[in-house]
Amino acid sequence: MFGIGFPELVVIAVLALLVLGPQRLPELARAIGRGVAGLKRATQDLKDEMDDEVRKMDETIEPKSHEKSLVSRGTPPPQKTGPEAGTPDPPAEGKTS
Repeated sequence: MFGIGFPELVVIAVLALLVLGPQRLPELARAIGRGVAGLKRATQDLKDEMDDEVRKMDETIEPKSHEKSLVSRGTPPPQKTGPEAGTPDPPAEGKTS
């Protein structure tokens, strides 16, 4: 932890006790603890958000790579039919062009 060992922590604690006194030291320790906890929470939230975005990007890329693997195995990708494929609808019965 930052290259600080146990003896250095003891010296820092004794100096803090002498400078701040026994009344203010627990308040300072609580404030520092809350700050560190808030920082950890914010870091975890950011990490979770980044993981979600990466997962969403992977999901949008995955179907395209799946279609490529089907073609490489000799299986054609599913064909679109109907209006979304851009093909005209079959003529209705009784009408001829």
